[in-house]
Amino acid sequence: MYRLSASFCRLALSLCFIATQFSFAVANAEDAAKDASQKTDSKLKKGVQKMTAEKNPLVVMETSLGIIEIELFADKAPISTENFLKYVDDGFFAGTIFHRVIADFMIQGGGFTEDMNQKKTRDPIKNEATNGLKNERGTLAMARTMIVDSATAQFFINVKDNPFLNNRGTDMQSYGYAVFGKVVAGMDVVDKIRAVKTGSKKGMDDVPETAVLIKSAKRK
Repeated sequence: MYRLSASFCRLALSLCFIATQFSFAVANAEDAAKDASQKTDSKLKKGVQKMTAEKNPLVVMETSLGIIEIELFADKAPISTENFLKYVDDGFFAGTIFHRVIADFMIQGGGFTEDMNQKKTRDPIKNEATNGLKNERGTLAMARTMIVDSATAQFFINVKDNPFLNNRGTDMQSYGYAVFGKVVAGMDVVDKIRAVKTGSKKGMDDVPETAVLIKSAKRK
């Protein structure tokens, strides 16, 4: 057998010490990484929970026939929701009316004053009708012209299921009307509005004979 020199033994011991220290360092690094990951996951989870709790704001709309409470689908219709809330925060809807009421279809408002003057609005927004939400009884959707991306402030509340308003494609004829909220309280008020007598006024049909006024719309 070969006899190991003293210097060789010292070198071997040094290498063993370094290897041990390296193993400890790797283990500590892995533990630190695991701990950091758990903390990050925890933060993300808290963030998601916070977003989930805050994602659907509520708006209370007071009309001359009663109060309607609306939930906005910020998660599926963020553009329409943000747009609607800007008008709410600006007090835009106060003093406007439900100017188009069709009993077996919908009630539309948010654009005209009682004397049938149209209010000036912000720029049109992107149509979000491809979000998968359906025009069902009690839902709110953005009113628009035949131009797909022409919605501004006017909205309508479906008083029955209206599947023909849902999105069917990407061309102008098939594009739907973007649902962005629903009535969570006050459908009895919506039904009162749908039942009012209507006629023609200033060249427009289906206008309530007695104005149905939106007195205010505020975040809850």
